[in-house]
Amino acid sequence: MAQITDVIKYEGDNSTFIWKHPCEDFNSLTQLIVHESQEAIFFMNGQALDLFGPGRYTLESQNIPLIGKALNRATGDVSPFHCEVYFINKTEQMSIKWGTDSKVQYIEPTYGFPLSVGASGEMSLRAEDSRKLLVKLVGTEAYLEQQKLVAYFRSFLMTRVKTYIAQVMKSSAINIFEIDEHLTEFSASIKKLLLGDFSGYGISLEQFFVTTIVKPDGDTQYEKFKELHFRKYADIAEAKLRQQTEIINAETEAQKTIIDSKAQATKRAQEGYTYQQERGFDVAEKVAENEAVGEFTNMGVGFGTMAGVGGAVGGMVGGVMQDAMGSVMNPVTHSNNTSATTFCENCGEKLNAGSMFCEECGTPIAKANDICSKCGYKFERPGKFCPKCGTKREV
Repeated sequence: MAQITDVIKYEGDNSTFIWKHPCEDFNSLTQLIVHESQEAIFFMNGQALDLFGPGRYTLESQNIPLIGKALNRATGDVSPFHCEVYFINKTEQMSIKWGTDSKVQYIEPTYGFPLSVGASGEMSLRAEDSRKLLVKLVGTEAYLEQQKLVAYFRSFLMTRVKTYIAQVMKSSAINIFEIDEHLTEFSASIKKLLLGDFSGYGISLEQFFVTTIVKPDGDTQYEKFKELHFRKYADIAEAKLRQQTEIINAETEAQKTIIDSKAQATKRAQEGYTYQQERGFDVAEKVAENEAVGEFTNMGVGFGTMAGVGGAVGGMVGGVMQDAMGSVMNPVTHSNNTSATTFCENCGEKLNAGSMFCEECGTPIAKANDICSKCGYKFERPGKFCPKCGTKREV
């Protein structure tokens, strides 16, 4: 005796895309239960009438109890109203492996030599258009599982994938020796090309990964270009390292110079003299190293210049200058004392005898007894002794 009502629900596993419920020709008021991530298609007399999403439904068929039984006797116990329900699992099915069945032939874009490579990886698929998938791939079969779907797509997938691999590597100019660095964008480019091929069968390609590129290791031509490539980049890396080392050394030397300059400036400040005064010390030292005043000409130092140095350095180097020059700081007298030549203390210009001011800069000319004969100190007021060194002043 036929049941008054039936309960129809999905009883397949998660690796199945489409599963047909074994209960057919069910009665009116049969309960249909569709779970989340599923759809159900109700067929009557070979036609897909309704598509059901998640929920509970009451199916209205023409197979009414008792009346249906009488009609069945007239047709040899076969219901004249054939009913079926197919469940479509719409979860994303991951870790579906793929791989090329033969090598992909293409011209390596960087070095231009012919190359054969293989590829493999994983993908994830999801049933997107239930009606299209059911009509195009399932037909009247009871189920469509993951392995069977991959088998359907194998030859189709291999043809497409090998073509797309060659196209992407050529258009993107991906160097075979650097391809592992570009697998993410390489995978994304191939996935984009495959989307339309899968959607034509109601399947959504959710993820597509190229995880391995099989290179022709051991091939003579491949190994030759491989060595050339890595030698080239090793030379570039060495040149960059050398350049960076030179920059670091230059920066270190510059920092050292700055530190030395700051240390010297600190020393001057602590000892109470300036850079200009230090240069005066250097000149005085060179003067002291010479045996005679006559050698000043060879040094490029004129008497006027020396007088100027004496004025700038003042009492700090006056003693050194005096010991080296004798009476050079005073009006200079030649050894025969037949004539006297004097120079301006400010600009070094030669002075005419009896001049009171320098013709060049207008500086007043000091008298001989206005300057200490020993240390070169310039007297500011009358007195009998030099306030700098104590030497008795000339009258």
